[in-house]
Amino acid sequence: MSQSSSSLSKLALQKFKKDFWGVFSLFLIVFVGLISVFAYVIAPDNSQHANQMHLSIHSKKPGFKVAMLVMPNDNFGKQSVFDKLFFGRKNTENEIPISSYTHKESLLTYTEYTADDLEGITKTIDLNQFTDEQKPYVEEKTFLFGTDKYGRDLLSRILVGARISFFIGFIAVFISLVVGILMGSLAGYFGGKVDALIMWFINVSWSIPTLLLVIAITLALGKGFWQVFIAVGLTMWVEVARVVRGQVMSVKEMQYVTAARALGFNDFRIITRHILPNIMAPVIVISAANFAAAILIESGLSFLGIGAQPPMSSWGAMIKDHYNYIILGKPYLALIPGFCIMILVMAFMLMGNALRDALDVRS
Repeated sequence: MSQSSSSLSKLALQKFKKDFWGVFSLFLIVFVGLISVFAYVIAPDNSQHANQMHLSIHSKKPGFKVAMLVMPNDNFGKQSVFDKLFFGRKNTENEIPISSYTHKESLLTYTEYTADDLEGITKTIDLNQFTDEQKPYVEEKTFLFGTDKYGRDLLSRILVGARISFFIGFIAVFISLVVGILMGSLAGYFGGKVDALIMWFINVSWSIPTLLLVIAITLALGKGFWQVFIAVGLTMWVEVARVVRGQVMSVKEMQYVTAARALGFNDFRIITRHILPNIMAPVIVISAANFAAAILIESGLSFLGIGAQPPMSSWGAMIKDHYNYIILGKPYLALIPGFCIMILVMAFMLMGNALRDALDVRS
């Protein structure tokens, strides 16, 4: 049995490797995963949630450049490396966009940046009042994706926002697998009243629109980061349970299951050691599709304002904040996060199709 299972796994892997779009999608998903984990290392704005605002340079086009006066913070270095790496800098430097500046002896005179060719406020600061570590300095900053309506770096918000869209897939699918496999296994293996009760619960849950159910769960648990993850996961177990139930019902009459019963194995061991390992192929395929569905549901919730809450960066929330800019001549503010959602969802769907073909023994 183990040798046969191993050979089938190798055959499935070989078939998957031959699918160009499946392999490409897998690498793209891994790439997005690495970006989401190390977002604050890559992002130009490594402040917490990439929330460094510059209202004077809001809604600027991709490639916008401006001189930035940087004022170091007293507590800039008082944060652990782990905390800065995975959660961003809490005590960030203060940045002021400027249009011009002059440095004469110990005096720095600068003119603040203003849009529409207006005259900015001119200020002078004495550099002698600062230590060497805290002295202000001027650098040119480039916003590759432009800035949003609050003057935040759009590229940094996209990179940090990938975390929510990516990890909600993992957590939601994990919750749906735990609940779905448990309920489906019990219904398919024991049948009778247990099956009738679980199927009634499944049908009731299935009849409620997914988005409406997610909204109800979110409102019950409260708005927030983890609440959305749990809500999405608890709405996706139904499809997993139905698939597992059907597979268990077809497998439980096989000879190796009958032999396991004859040897006196208990029901728990038969289900976990003999049935579930042989029905995981369709579960893996449906999990890939659920990844894509979870990303879309979270984006919809963020668009409605009940997903991840500000100042957290989320692709869906970015579309919500800027969808009206489509008719104001700056459609990229909404199209860029929308394009990111489309690419990630398509990657999961293509990988799911490739897994389905690779695990289909008839092909």
